Amino acid sequence: MIFSVYLIYIKLITINNNMPLTKPLRDRILVLKREFDDLSKGKESLLKILEETEIPENVYNSNAIENSTLTLQETEKILLDMEISRDISLREVFEAKNLAKVIEYLHHKGMSIKIDKDLILLLHKMLIGNIDDNIAGRFRSTGEYVRVGYHIAPGPEKIDSMIDSILSEYMNDSYFIDKIAKFHLAFETIHPFNDGNGRIGRVLICFQLLQLGYPMVVIRDKNKKEYYKSFGEYKDKKDTKTMEKIIYLALAESLHKRLTYLKGEEVITLPEYIKMNKYSPSVVGNAAKKQTIPAFREKGIWKISKNFKYR
Repeated sequence: MIFSVYLIYIKLITINNNMPLTKPLRDRILVLKREFDDLSKGKESLLKILEETEIPENVYNSNAIENSTLTLQETEKILLDMEISRDISLREVFEAKNLAKVIEYLHHKGMSIKIDKDLILLLHKMLIGNIDDNIAGRFRSTGEYVRVGYHIAPGPEKIDSMIDSILSEYMNDSYFIDKIAKFHLAFETIHPFNDGNGRIGRVLICFQLLQLGYPMVVIRDKNKKEYYKSFGEYKDKKDTKTMEKIIYLALAESLHKRLTYLKGEEVITLPEYIKMNKYSPSVVGNAAKKQTIPAFREKGIWKISKNFKYR
C-alpha cells in the first residue's frame, strides 16, 4: 500500500472510546477484506500455516485474561507435548489443550456449521472436559449463581431464553463488528456457564468472523483493562463502542499480518524498521497500536514489512 493512501487514511480516521466506528474505518476494513480475498486465491496452504502458528498465541492470551499463570512459551510447549521446566497444575494443562482443540475445531468446520445454542454447548463441553465434567456442556442450572466483580449474572432459569434472544438479535442486518461486539457483551453479561464464559465468548468472536470470511483475531491480555472496561460501559449504559474498537483493531491487525505474508514481503521487527528509517519510535509505535500502519504482532513482538513506506 503506497504512502499517499495511508496518509489520507490517517487524516480521515480517529479511534476513541466515545464514538462508534466511523464510515472511514468501516471502509478501511472493506478495502483490506477485498485485498485479502483477492490475494488468498491459491494460497490456502499459507493461510492454514498462519492460522496454526497463531493458536498458541490465541490460547495464551485468552487464558491469561482469566489469570492463568502460563507464559506463551509454556503454552507452546504444552500444545507440543513438550516438558515444562516448572510444576504447573493439571488444570492449566487441560485449559491450554482444550482451548486449542476448540479453536482447531472451528477452523476445521468453518462455514459448515452455524452459531446456535447447540454449538455453544458443544464448545463448552470441549473446553471444560477433563477439568470439571459435572458442568461441562451445560448452562447453569437451579441454584447455580455466579458473579463477576460486582455484577451478579441473571438467574439460571432465565439463561435459555436470554441466549435465544441474543442469538436472534445477532441475525439482524446491522454492521458486523457492531453486532459481534454487542453479542459478546450480552453473552458475558448473561454468563451462562459456571466456568469458561470468557474463553467461550472470545472463541465465538473468532467464529463469527470466520463465518463472514474474515480471519480469526487475538484478543490480547495486554488490553485486559480496556476489555473489562467495556463490560461496565455495557452494563451501565448499553454502550458497545469500546468493544467495537477492540474488535476493529484486532481484525485490522489480523488482516495486515495476512496481507503482508500473502504479498511475500520481508518481515522485520518494528524496532528494526524504526532504526533503519530513522523514525520516531513513539510516533511509529502509536501508529502501530492504532493500526494506521500495517504493523502486526507475532508472539507479542510488533513487526512490519521492510518495504512499507511510512513517509
